[in-house]
Amino acid sequence: MNKFNRLKTETRNPVSMEIDQMSTLEMLQVINQEDITVPLIIRDNLNQIAQAVDLIYEQLKEGGSLIYVGAGTSGRLGLLDAFECPPTFGVSPRMVRGVIAGGEKALLGAVEENEDAYEEGRLAIQENGITASDVVVGLSASGLTPFVLGALDEASNRKAKTMAIINNPNPDLAKKCDSVIVCETGPEVITGSTRMKAGTSQKLILNMISTSVMIKLGKVYQNLMVDVKPTNQKLINRSINIIAEATGESFEKAQETFLKTQDVKVAILMLKGKLNHSSAVKLLEETGGVIQAALNKIR
Repeated sequence: MNKFNRLKTETRNPVSMEIDQMSTLEMLQVINQEDITVPLIIRDNLNQIAQAVDLIYEQLKEGGSLIYVGAGTSGRLGLLDAFECPPTFGVSPRMVRGVIAGGEKALLGAVEENEDAYEEGRLAIQENGITASDVVVGLSASGLTPFVLGALDEASNRKAKTMAIINNPNPDLAKKCDSVIVCETGPEVITGSTRMKAGTSQKLILNMISTSVMIKLGKVYQNLMVDVKPTNQKLINRSINIIAEATGESFEKAQETFLKTQDVKVAILMLKGKLNHSSAVKLLEETGGVIQAALNKIR
């Protein structure tokens, strides 16, 4: 039997067998009901996701990078998560990166043939200069994508930590990787269309991983994105609101302090710790940029 024929994501979903005969509302109800199952399946994988977060955190806090590798929908989801990290958490674009089969042209259209290129996956890791400090996360609904497998093999050869987020079990992959998250989302509403439940599960898991890692790295204070980069008016206003929320000061006082510092963390520490600018900067440097750790040193 063809290995792809055994995949649950390639089998027909009995719930949607007659979806082409349904009304618009009935179609949407079926899709919605299937989508509801995804977070519940993810909940069963929280222990594995937690292990992945801790593994990535340990690498990144020592200066390593996180690299997502995928093809098609999975590749685009990895890139999307990577692209959002610099503006949200103020990290270098090098810290979290995405690699997609087919390169830039795959962002503008489908280049499905590239996912079969095992050697291109290996080459992508070589070109990104992956080392033992890094973590490479393979994203693949099938768990069999040659481009992703090539990337993971090359990353392992370079002593990087390796992970996989997949939607069908792959015992061979589980043996090769340091961590594997198997989110069995099952048959899609449209047979084989893994951009649906499988893709949704990958997006949710990536949200959880990158967010949790950044919290552990001190990029969040309470539940505020204190390392946000104020590159436009919306983000400048958000930065001032964050300072006001974190300190209990008025918007005007927060704005005044922000305009002096141009740094959310420094402004918060100045106001909460009653410090001058240079003292706040120095204390943040001593505590690795973690606001709570800095405040604990004052008390």
